[in-house]
Amino acid sequence: MGFSLRGMWRDQGGCREVLLLAFPLVLSTGSWAVQHFVDRMFLAWYSPEAIAAAMPAGILNYAVMSFFIGTAGYVSTFVAQYHGAGMGQRIGPALWQGIYFSLLGGIFLLGLIPLAGPGFDLVGHDAAVRRNEIVYFQYLCLGGFPVIASSTLSGFFTGLGRPWPVMWANVLATMLNLVGDYVLIFGRWGFPEMGMEGAAIATVASGVFSLVFYAAMMARPAYETDYSTLSGWRIDRGLFLRLVKFGVPSGVQFFLDMAGFTAFVLIVGRLGTVSLAATNIAFNINTLAFMPMIGFGIAVSVLVGRYIGRGRPDLATRSTYSGFCMTLLYMTTVAALYVLVPGVFTAPFAAGSEAALFPEIRRLTEVLLRFVALYSIFDTMNIIFASAIKGAGDTRFVMYMIILVSGCVLVVPTWVVVVELEYGIMAAWVAATVYVILLGFVFYLRFLQGKWKTMKVIEEKPFIHPMPPSISECPDTKFEP
Repeated sequence: MGFSLRGMWRDQGGCREVLLLAFPLVLSTGSWAVQHFVDRMFLAWYSPEAIAAAMPAGILNYAVMSFFIGTAGYVSTFVAQYHGAGMGQRIGPALWQGIYFSLLGGIFLLGLIPLAGPGFDLVGHDAAVRRNEIVYFQYLCLGGFPVIASSTLSGFFTGLGRPWPVMWANVLATMLNLVGDYVLIFGRWGFPEMGMEGAAIATVASGVFSLVFYAAMMARPAYETDYSTLSGWRIDRGLFLRLVKFGVPSGVQFFLDMAGFTAFVLIVGRLGTVSLAATNIAFNINTLAFMPMIGFGIAVSVLVGRYIGRGRPDLATRSTYSGFCMTLLYMTTVAALYVLVPGVFTAPFAAGSEAALFPEIRRLTEVLLRFVALYSIFDTMNIIFASAIKGAGDTRFVMYMIILVSGCVLVVPTWVVVVELEYGIMAAWVAATVYVILLGFVFYLRFLQGKWKTMKVIEEKPFIHPMPPSISECPDTKFEP
């Protein structure tokens, strides 16, 4: 494989190939991070109760959706492996199975709307925070299907190694959301002031836009010709069950990862509005740095899937290490900024917030950013190596580890130190930091083990027997009399 710096950049699986695929995805996931950052910033300007409610309600909704996003979105691995194996006509049918699973997710989320009130009443947050949580959660559930389906359709483009449509869909949706936030939260340009409800409506509208954008792109004749994106609409029982087999563990892993942090935020919320708001802001700041890493993770997963489909696990390995090196360099730089200049990150939240309460929130947030700086470096291992083994089909291991580590290291310890022992917010953040660090090493060791190199999610490429030559092409070997 070679060890020259030039080879690390130019060769197949090198940094250049990973970066070309990851760059639009980084812009895409980065735009999503900007969308949520500005959304939370506007809510922080609006009221402490609004920003305190945004993270619990938003992360709870996303935790539920994450199961369906993780399962249906696993279509990208099918697309990558079919593409690598030269089986393009199987890509469209695989994509449609993901769309059908997305529809199940949308229906399930609609069923949660009536449960929002009783559910948040049980959490025990302040009354004003609870009212905002219920409104935000109900609207986000209403817009669940477009978000899940958009994630599925984006997997078509990323799996093919064509990430630019994904970038444009996310950038344009982000712009729509930001304008909608400003107009509807504060009541600008003749629109009524809607606060939390306005933020939710803007978010749902951006999700609908993404779905329409992807659907229009999918309808292009060239995609139908090469990948059967329209004619492959039928339910394929075998393919659907294979998506469930490999995708559900991915969805469960995604769900439990989000559910663990949801439980963490809800438990911290019992410490009061200041602790909850500071935690929300710290996570929100981290999202700005974290989401671009997700772009690299998607790129690594796609390249691993492609090279596994092609029968080249060596190039899949190289792609993984290329992505890890670049992501580690990026995240180390961001972590240093969290420690050295935390005020740069908290200043936007202070700009329009209530002067009486926010200084206390800001001081606590800047302390919490030190925890973020530490665990985010190790989170590169979590994202890259988990993405690599999932790109090959090793989804069950990832699911089992999330179940074990999330329960034993994050959720239960946080409950014990906050509720039972009353140690406060710092002890809770120690638990969260240990959780991320441990998970990163678990996935790295699994990657080193190498079992993923022998896995595949697609069927074997059928062997086509050569046709016998026609009579006209067969020379007459009889001797003439």
